[in-house]
Amino acid sequence: MSIHKAVVYDKPGEISTRIIEVETPKPGPGEILVNITHSGICHSDLSLMTNTWKFLPEPVKAGQIGGHEGVGVVTQLGPSCENSDVKVGDRVGIKWIASACGNCAPCLSGADGICPKAEISGFTCPGTFQEYVLAPAHYVTPIPNGMASEVAAPLLCGGVTVYSALKKSKAQPGDWVVIAGAGGGLGHLGIQLGSRGMGFRMIGLDVPSKAEFVKSCGAEVFIDITKYSADHGGKGIAKEIQTVTGGDGATAVVVCSASNAAYAQAMDYLKFNGTLVCVGVPGEAKPIEGVCPHLMVAKQLNVAGSTVGNRRDAIETLAMAQRIVATPFSIGKDVTGCIKTLSMIPMSSLATRDRLSG
Repeated sequence: MSIHKAVVYDKPGEISTRIIEVETPKPGPGEILVNITHSGICHSDLSLMTNTWKFLPEPVKAGQIGGHEGVGVVTQLGPSCENSDVKVGDRVGIKWIASACGNCAPCLSGADGICPKAEISGFTCPGTFQEYVLAPAHYVTPIPNGMASEVAAPLLCGGVTVYSALKKSKAQPGDWVVIAGAGGGLGHLGIQLGSRGMGFRMIGLDVPSKAEFVKSCGAEVFIDITKYSADHGGKGIAKEIQTVTGGDGATAVVVCSASNAAYAQAMDYLKFNGTLVCVGVPGEAKPIEGVCPHLMVAKQLNVAGSTVGNRRDAIETLAMAQRIVATPFSIGKDVTGCIKTLSMIPMSSLATRDRLSG
């Protein structure tokens, strides 16, 4: 019997993890065994561990192996995988959606993220904070040749999520797009993908300490949200956006921030036919205050929800990112680095996203 190390949530509801040894599984029909070499560490991992997301059907269980941004090397194929495109030695990625059925109405329409039979890595099935993990051969994402694994890992959640959201915004090259929370893990990737990969004119909203970083990611304009801290309605920010855009407002606003206030203000930033794309999920979510019927009708505004992208989005994200994304990931050397990083997230001591090397 082979064993390997894993990081588990030992006291759900608290920031508490420990390293354990688990039996290395053998792949069943349609499965592959992946030696995880790198795993991104995401704010969603913290939300699951601390049971912050009250909308989930049930809290995470004690002993759950976390993680959902894994990159590794295929070491073994299970039965029925011989004719798949996956081969021993391939580098592959494991995403938030670890698997989807592929047959339900959401899957057939490309909405894998809401498949009722989906398995969530690090929540409903063992995640990527371990040395070996099973994965369905049909659902892993091939990592492009030449892309560093430490760059690819965080893109499998944050990159795919914000890329999918930008696609749902219906913005066209040359349009103004606002990202609320532009200096965060999703936001800074959205600024890069939107400006350098999709041709949008990006406006980043965040605190002043993130200004230079957001601009370096490709934002044409940065707005310091703390200048308007007493402006609960967001009117000051909206006026600045209107000035920047020539009086019209933005074609789209993508809210990556987990803030009710960010959502309440966002509708004021939009031009006619504009779209608010909801990505960030507040811990104590409230109805969006600014969504008033008369405003929606008068300006023909849209509100769209966007969960993680599908398999095609993942492949497109990595292909685009290989050309244009540069990001200063923090690096941990082993599984102990994972524990340290998870404890740092609530203190906002990470500039972007973290990843763990094997």
